[in-house]
Amino acid sequence: MSKQPNPARRSERSRQSILAAARELVSEVGYAKLSIEAIAARAGVGKQTIYRWWPSKGAVVFDSFLALSEVGPEESMALPDTGDIEADLKVVMRATVGEFADPEFEAPIRALNTEIINDPGLAAQYRQKLAGPVDEAKKARLRSAQQAGQIAADADLDLALELLYAPLYQRWLLRTGPLTPEYADALVDHVLKALRP
Repeated sequence: MSKQPNPARRSERSRQSILAAARELVSEVGYAKLSIEAIAARAGVGKQTIYRWWPSKGAVVFDSFLALSEVGPEESMALPDTGDIEADLKVVMRATVGEFADPEFEAPIRALNTEIINDPGLAAQYRQKLAGPVDEAKKARLRSAQQAGQIAADADLDLALELLYAPLYQRWLLRTGPLTPEYADALVDHVLKALRP
């Protein structure tokens, strides 16, 4: 008796092929020239298969980025907590700088940012599925530092995150300087000077 193929496994294989094709193509041709047709051809599926799962090419690129960064449940987003906020933030900021400097991540991140600027629906999806949960995990670590007396009790944690990440994002977006571990450490040092009690 022959085994029937598992449709769920075939579906997941197709989904992964589509996400990989979207990542490859956005890196090769850029977001503007990316098309659902090209993604379908590269993945070896029909356009209708893509539209069954995603409403737009922006949504495919977004999910391909999520798959690449392996963002999982909120627990897996927890930041390190060794009891030393400076050391922990430097680990996280160095990892962020490394990710933004990695060519495999950079092209999809740039493409995603371009689309978020022009697509309010995708921007909302990005905030809900990625930015919001990640920011909450970061704020949880900062709250822990507040409770330990390492950060001022009245510090605005949303503003603290902006102080940490906005300069990095601007440097990356405008290509105004290198993204290095030393730069990540300097950001942490300067922000913590402002946040200490």
